[in-house]
Amino acid sequence: MQFIDLRSDTVTGPTPEMREAMARAEVGDDVYGDDPTVNRLQDLAADRMGKAAALFVPSGTMGNLAGILAHCQRGDEVILGKQNHTYLHEAGGISVLGGVHSCQLANQPDGSLLLSDIEAAIRADDQHEPITRLVCLENSHNHCGGTVQTAETTRRIAEFAHGRGLKVHLDGARIFNAAAALNVNVKELTAPVDTVTFCLSKGLCAPVGSVLCGDQEFIGRAHRLRKMLGGGMRQAGILAAAGIVALEKMTTRLGEDHARARTLAEGLSENRGIVLDGAPQTNMVFFNLAPQVQSSTDEITDRLKQHGILVSASGVRRFRLVTHYWIDDPAVERTVAAFHEVLQ
Repeated sequence: MQFIDLRSDTVTGPTPEMREAMARAEVGDDVYGDDPTVNRLQDLAADRMGKAAALFVPSGTMGNLAGILAHCQRGDEVILGKQNHTYLHEAGGISVLGGVHSCQLANQPDGSLLLSDIEAAIRADDQHEPITRLVCLENSHNHCGGTVQTAETTRRIAEFAHGRGLKVHLDGARIFNAAAALNVNVKELTAPVDTVTFCLSKGLCAPVGSVLCGDQEFIGRAHRLRKMLGGGMRQAGILAAAGIVALEKMTTRLGEDHARARTLAEGLSENRGIVLDGAPQTNMVFFNLAPQVQSSTDEITDRLKQHGILVSASGVRRFRLVTHYWIDDPAVERTVAAFHEVLQ
């Protein structure tokens, strides 16, 4: 059976063009800095983000970890949202490996942070307290429903932080989805922040990798941290080649995924067993099971699998479905029909 996999956009396999580029990639030893394909990817990524330099890393988790550690010393504090990926899903790495304390604030519905909350969280110059060093944002925002924050929202937070001597790091794992949803150049969303990480291996379909971007001095520190964290790769151009195709070809088609997410949500909305969060802004559809549904999420997941549909729960009675390059219109129709069959 050929499965329709809606568990995440991380399940995307490389496109045929990516496989061809990987097979032909010119490579060198990236630890020595002489892999031409990695260097090209880094230059391209820095340009796309409007930053001076970039660093290819194996994962978004490593990108965020190296980025935060490059900003902070042990005992410093980072302000971030309770729903941010770095806080929820990166194994506590900033604390375990970096000794960085976190102050978690309530995220607003769009994933943003209130300026009043940030201001209240900034530590006084007191030897009893950690030093507030950094604010971390996320765009698009996974756990807040795949929501997006506008350039103005990011600019307002960044100006506030900079005015108080703080740096701002953006977890932009799906920043190109945010740009597509807002119909703006991605640079508008990244210009206000000091540093940004974005993923190549989610909706952009590359098999591996993320890129961390910032100024030259910052990337120099992050480069050393990447080595320390075990991320120094050798002939990584084979992977970077897919990343180049991702940036040049895949970023322009994300609107198709968003449109299919809306179509999927509309179809599911006709099912009385489903309570949607609302129309999706990007490629994520979130919903809860209605009170009358007696089946558990595990039971529903198993039944859908029998129909050839792979999904995963994001809560006790909650699901997240994610559209991506390998989900076409017939796949959306099959998914809606399967849910109607399972939840009839």
